Amino acid sequence: MTNSKFLPFLLLLFVFPIVSKGQSTTTSKLISPRIRVIMDNDFSGDPDGLFALTHLVLSPSVEVRGIIGSHLNANDGFDRSKTQAENAAKKAADLLAVLKIKDQFPVIAGSNTAMVNDSTPVKSKAVDLIIKEASRTDTNLPLYILCGAGLTEIASAVLTEPKIADKLTLVWIGGPEYTDLALPPPNYSSPEYNLNIDINAVRAVFNHSQLKLWQIPRDGYRQAILPYSELQLKIKPQGETGKYLAGVLETLMGRLQQYHLNLGETYILGDSPLVLLTALQSSFEADPSSSEYVLKPCPLINAQGGYDYNAHGRNIRVYRRLDINLMFNDFFAKLELNK
Repeated sequence: MTNSKFLPFLLLLFVFPIVSKGQSTTTSKLISPRIRVIMDNDFSGDPDGLFALTHLVLSPSVEVRGIIGSHLNANDGFDRSKTQAENAAKKAADLLAVLKIKDQFPVIAGSNTAMVNDSTPVKSKAVDLIIKEASRTDTNLPLYILCGAGLTEIASAVLTEPKIADKLTLVWIGGPEYTDLALPPPNYSSPEYNLNIDINAVRAVFNHSQLKLWQIPRDGYRQAILPYSELQLKIKPQGETGKYLAGVLETLMGRLQQYHLNLGETYILGDSPLVLLTALQSSFEADPSSSEYVLKPCPLINAQGGYDYNAHGRNIRVYRRLDINLMFNDFFAKLELNK
């Protein structure tokens, strides 16, 4: 049932319909940014970040204020170099070139190393970008920091300038299951992959900050399962972008076969919920209303990367069930409309 306070507005739409000649014109007239985002991701690692970035920059309801290439764990097999952040930024820039929007957004490399402890920030231009954007007073658009990997940059930004903690929302893909909500998968890794990139940064965010936090732990992001059949039918045929994304994933699948790793016929695009929870919020009373979360006291992260109960922790959102159909259907549609 439509909220009564919007009825006069809706009636005007029917009396004075908006007519457009094409999709691009319709989009430019009907949809404008209502949130600001900075995406921070390890683009030189798992290719799921490239899929999420594509989806994000094709979403007209978000104003992308920056893209940060971040480091992996130093021993990560995806990229064993000492320049992981620079490599990640280059991957993001390459994708934007394929999308023909190379110079539209600032792409910045973060730190190549993790924090040395949970109280000493790293210094980087990426940290400066977050602080500058969070400190703006010339816009009312809410700011979201979207992290699909480690938390080095956002943790360092808040440690450097604590006043920004209440000026943004951190959406993070990472952390293990909460034992009262879900069981870990077979042969699970501990610490969880993204948390293990920089345990000190996660401890800084969870244990010492007052950041507004929306967390998608492992049992949440593992729901973002893309069948290989849909990669072939819904992504690969969609112009140069579709070919690029499919090629990146198929190359990885081929590499893994050499190590006798059988992925079956699906791949987890675990970073795509970052777009679902921001760009695809509901129209009225904006919120990710088709996905389910619980409020939990923010736990303490111990030195091993596990949760310790904290009765006095601030409330955080922990997403349990994600609207994967909305997320992927929107992604497929935007690829087709922009091919």
